[in-house]
Amino acid sequence: MRRKRVATTYPITLIPGDGIGPEVIDATVQVLEATGLSFAWDRQEAGTEVFNRLGTALPDDVVTSVIKNHFALKGPITTPVGGGFTSPNVTLRKRLNLYANVRPARCLPGIKTPFPDVDVVVVRENSEDLYSGIEHVVVPGVVESLKIITEVACLRIARYAFEYAVKHGRKKITAVHKANIMKLSDGLFLECCKRISREFPDIEYEEMIVDNTCMQLVTRPQRFDVMVMENLYGDIISDLVSGLVGGLGVTGSVNIGADAAVYEAVHGSAPDIAGRGLANPTAVLMSGIMMLRHLGENEAAERVENALFQVFREQKQVTRDLGGTATTAEFVQAVIGAMA
Repeated sequence: MRRKRVATTYPITLIPGDGIGPEVIDATVQVLEATGLSFAWDRQEAGTEVFNRLGTALPDDVVTSVIKNHFALKGPITTPVGGGFTSPNVTLRKRLNLYANVRPARCLPGIKTPFPDVDVVVVRENSEDLYSGIEHVVVPGVVESLKIITEVACLRIARYAFEYAVKHGRKKITAVHKANIMKLSDGLFLECCKRISREFPDIEYEEMIVDNTCMQLVTRPQRFDVMVMENLYGDIISDLVSGLVGGLGVTGSVNIGADAAVYEAVHGSAPDIAGRGLANPTAVLMSGIMMLRHLGENEAAERVENALFQVFREQKQVTRDLGGTATTAEFVQAVIGAMA
C-alpha cells in the first residue's frame, strides 16, 4: 500500500458499529482531529440496527467507501452466536481481501499486568483456514467443517510478517502451528514460512506448536517478538496476548490488504453500557495511532500516544475498567489536554 497521501486532507471511512461503537469512534475522532490534521470522514453504517432496517448487516456502500478511501476506522459490530446474519467483520475482510490481521500487545504505563515487559505482535492470516466457512451436515448429528490452507496465502502472510519485522526493528519471528497432527495443512504453512525465512537471514526464525505456545505465553511471554499463524490460532492467541497487557480494551488492531486497511476495536459492542458514558475508547484510539503511522503522520501519532500514556501514568482521568471514575468524555478531554 502507498505510505502517505499527497492531499492534506485524509478521506477516511468511518464505521461506528453497534453498542458502544459510536461512542468510542466519536471519542477517537475528537482526539485525532485535535492533532491539527484534516480528515474527511465518510460515515457508513453497519451492524445489527442496519440489518434490522435493511436486511443486511454490511451494505454495499460500506465496502465501496473503503475501496474508494483505502482507509477505515471501525467500531465493534455485534455478531449473533449460533445463528442470525454472517459476521460483517469476516465479510468485510473477504470482500476487501484484507489478508493480514495485525495485533500489537505491549504493556502500557499505569496499567497493572502479570508481566511488566510484554511487547508482542500477532500477525494472523485472515482469509482462509476454518474461517472459510465451508461446512455441512454429513448426516443428522454429524457436521463437517473444512480447513482450507493454500500455498499462496501462507507465503503472503509469512512475507508480510518478515517485512513487518524488518520495518519495525523486530528481531524474531515465531511461526505457530499444529503440524505434528495436521501434517499436510499446517505442514504446508510451515514449509512456506521456512521458505520466506531464508530471504531474511538477519531475522531469527523459530517454530512452535500452538499448545506449547499458549503455555509459554502465560509463563514467559517476554520470549516472543513477532508471531505469525493461521486464522483460528491467531483469533485465539491475539486475545490471549491482549489479556497479558490489560485486555481487549487497550489493544489496537488493523486488518490490512494490498489496497485497503481497516483499523478497528477488537473488543465487543458492550450493549449493557452503551449510551452511559462509561466506554473506554483506548482500543480504537490505539488503532487510530496505528492508522496515523500508516498515513506517514508519525509526529501526530507520537503526540497522541504520549498524551494517552501520560493520562495512564497519572491515573486521574481513566475510565472504570482501568480503575478510575472518569466518563468517556472526561477521558478524551484529558488526552486532548495532555497533547497541548
